[in-house]
Amino acid sequence: MGRVNPLLAGLWLCAASLFFYGWWNASFVGLLLVSVIFNFCAGYLISCQIRRTADNYGRTLLVFAIAANLLLLAYFKYAGFLSGVGTDILGEGYLNLGNPFLPLGISFFTFTQIAFLVDTYQGKVTDINCIQYTLFVTYFPHLIAGPIMHHSQIMPQFAERWIYRVDWLNMSVGLTIFVIGLAKKIFIADRFGTIATPIFVSAQYGAEPMLIQAWAGVLAYTLQLYFDFSGYSDMAIGLSLFLNVKLPLNFNSPYKATSIIDFWRRWHMTLSAFLRDYLYIPLGGNRKGKVRRYLNLFATMLLGGLWHGAGWTFIVWGGLHGIYLIINHGFRALCSRWGWRGRFGRAGQLAAAAMTFLSVVIAWVFFRADSFATAGVILHGMAGGAGLWHAGSFAAAGLSGRSVVAWVVIGLAVVWLLPNTQEFMRAFHPAYEGVAQPRGLAARLIWQPARWWTWSSVGILLTLAILAMSPVRVSEFLYYQF
Repeated sequence: MGRVNPLLAGLWLCAASLFFYGWWNASFVGLLLVSVIFNFCAGYLISCQIRRTADNYGRTLLVFAIAANLLLLAYFKYAGFLSGVGTDILGEGYLNLGNPFLPLGISFFTFTQIAFLVDTYQGKVTDINCIQYTLFVTYFPHLIAGPIMHHSQIMPQFAERWIYRVDWLNMSVGLTIFVIGLAKKIFIADRFGTIATPIFVSAQYGAEPMLIQAWAGVLAYTLQLYFDFSGYSDMAIGLSLFLNVKLPLNFNSPYKATSIIDFWRRWHMTLSAFLRDYLYIPLGGNRKGKVRRYLNLFATMLLGGLWHGAGWTFIVWGGLHGIYLIINHGFRALCSRWGWRGRFGRAGQLAAAAMTFLSVVIAWVFFRADSFATAGVILHGMAGGAGLWHAGSFAAAGLSGRSVVAWVVIGLAVVWLLPNTQEFMRAFHPAYEGVAQPRGLAARLIWQPARWWTWSSVGILLTLAILAMSPVRVSEFLYYQF
């Protein structure tokens, strides 16, 4: 179809994306289309206003359009939470906004379109095409759980005629990456979920985990979330590359980070960039003094936590990362002032990586827990308050202690020592951005045709066969709920 008419190919891909979204819940396809039409018209009017006049009408249109998007997101995502807060403060019946069902991916397609509107107002969007814009928003590999895309990354690719034709190399590389991501989800992330969930659920009902059990549960969730999000990111990039479109990188070995600043450059990279460009910088960034800079950091991370979920535990998680970032920036400023930069050597890097990972793990407790009470029980167990260990400490959760510890150790070794998928396939530049050359053991394991072609091909085929024969299990990606 792309050889005959790229316009028809684009329309077909739009229809396929809408069908994909509607397969989950057809009733929300209309909401998605209304959002797309509204934002396209708003962007077109803003573009026309900016080109024709020098007054503030364009800015007024921008504020109105962003407010409409945020109100829509707030209603579906936070109405239940706000009703609960209103009930706690004012009493029953004073604030009842209902508890609407959350449309899949609403946070991602809303933030993508807000970025488009701001970029249009700033003159970064020069050509607005209805079909390309609709495809940009509804493009199914990213629609459900990101990445949050910029028009400059994707829309020029949709304008190329060649992307609507078959490229066998891209299909091969894309399929490989997709299978790797799917295997991460099914074989690794879900396995860690069977370890983490019973421990958190038992804590939810008041059972206090012992030190080893608590740490095993939290580390298992830490690894579940890593492989779940990493697996989805791989699947999105692989599936998109299958269609000749390169998505922006959204995940780059965050647990190898040596600082919280570095962590947020690696974890959910497009959300971090969005919060920086469209919230932190408009709030003043670092242009209005150190105190204001730290307040802006804290406010940005609080809102980042709230974006992940409508609950106080998510706000605390965001607040913790805000505090971490303030400490990180303050320490860097002291090191620069006192001439300590670069003086800590390899041992210092390892200590920094360990401290960063520990801080992230502690914050994940609030991210996973259903309440402060559950988080408190888990943290109390991690501190050894319920004892160290005994042979039956995992029995209540239906787990074997030795297998749990073995899985956690193996998972951490994979995370820290092996190359990630983008590093493994870096010779083919599968994502919009490239990745740096890995070091150490990981550098020896990247894909090279002369050495790995046969074994990797056999491995992919075997993985496909195992996945095809595996029993069907309903196991959603964790980031679908955000």
